[in-house]
Amino acid sequence: QVQLQESGPGLVKPSQTLSLTCTVSGVSITASGGAWSWVRRPPGKGLEWMAAIRYDGSPYYNPSLKWRTSISRDTSKNQFSLQLGSVTPEDTAVYYCARGPTNPSSYYADTYSDPDKYGYWGQGTQVTVSN
Repeated sequence: QVQLQESGPGLVKPSQTLSLTCTVSGVSITASGGAWSWVRRPPGKGLEWMAAIRYDGSPYYNPSLKWRTSISRDTSKNQFSLQLGSVTPEDTAVYYCARGPTNPSSYYADTYSDPDKYGYWGQGTQVTVSN
C-alpha cells in the first residue's frame, strides 16, 4: 500500500524559506517510471502544481515558481522535499505531496492541476505565511 505523509512548519514568516518533506512508504521513489510532486491549494482557489522529481532524480518546475523553488530527495529515507523561498501571504495554502504525473514536463505545468494526473496523495499540510 502506497502512502505519503507531508511534514513541515504550519507557520512561516514572510520572506523566509518554507521547507516541506514527504515521506513515502510502500514503494521506492527510485522505482522506474515514477514521479513525485508537490501540489498546493490556496484558500478558495484550485490546485497548483509546483514541482516534481522523477525516479532518476530529474527535477521539473512550474515556470511561474521556478526562480524560488527547489525539489530534492533523500533516497536513503525514501523522502522528497520542497523548498520555497521568499514566501509571502499569497503562499498560504494546503500543500500536498503526490505520486505523478507520468513523464513530467515543465512545458505542461498548467495541465498538472488536474487531480487525475496523480495516483496517490498525502493528506496535506496547512501552511500559513504570516507575521
